[in-house]
Amino acid sequence: MSERHPWSRYVAIGDSFTEGIGDPDPTVPGGNRGWADRVAEVLAHQADATGAGDFAYANLAIRGRLLQQIIDEQVEPALDLRPDLVTVSAGGNDIIRPGTDPDDLAAKVDAMIARLRSDGATVVMFTGPDVGMTPVLGMVRGKTAIYNENLHAIALKHGALVADMWALRVLRDPRMWAPDRLHHSPTGHATVAAAVLDTLGVDHGLAPFAPEPLEARPWREARVEDLGWAKEYLVPWVVRRIKHTSSGDGVSPKRPELQDVVEYRSDTP
Repeated sequence: MSERHPWSRYVAIGDSFTEGIGDPDPTVPGGNRGWADRVAEVLAHQADATGAGDFAYANLAIRGRLLQQIIDEQVEPALDLRPDLVTVSAGGNDIIRPGTDPDDLAAKVDAMIARLRSDGATVVMFTGPDVGMTPVLGMVRGKTAIYNENLHAIALKHGALVADMWALRVLRDPRMWAPDRLHHSPTGHATVAAAVLDTLGVDHGLAPFAPEPLEARPWREARVEDLGWAKEYLVPWVVRRIKHTSSGDGVSPKRPELQDVVEYRSDTP
């Protein structure tokens, strides 16, 4: 890494995707590492290697948060930290709920991005991945595609960057996903981190995902696995919707203040 990137204060906001769920690591704040931590590690390492000044990182994301909650709870606290780089992924939890309108969500995102860009910070947005291969999430594939098109238009309007998860076709590989099929695995988070750094134009040493082909499984085995997944993960999710509770109830941001990033790991997972 020979050229210093221009950022010194990075704030990540969003839901479980940005919190790092699916990538457990007891050595980091909150117990989950995730793609945002990996991005911060690379940016901090580069800043240190070039002797170009300090780099600090905050992560305000909380699992289960809906778009309006992210707007209400995280946008202003993020701006109070005076970031020059913000990543924001929001709306995914809304999209998978019945009855939500991707155009209505996009109108809220439009105002949110305008606010995040108001002080000149670089803002990175995320499209939703193509989840057509997932038994339940595949039903919202069309809504996700409409939402993504809106996000591209919003980014163009406000001068934001887009990390295009829909175009990242490797995310369709089941090894990119945690057992709950809702969150990325450590390999998936590393792949997303590399995509974000590529979007920012930052050199990095994160190795690309180059898997061996998956072996075909008998239909019966796959069916048993699907039923086990539904019992362990889908049913509790439905129960939370009925009870109007969230997996993020009582959870606080893992890095509410800007902090130094003290460790750099170039490992892929």
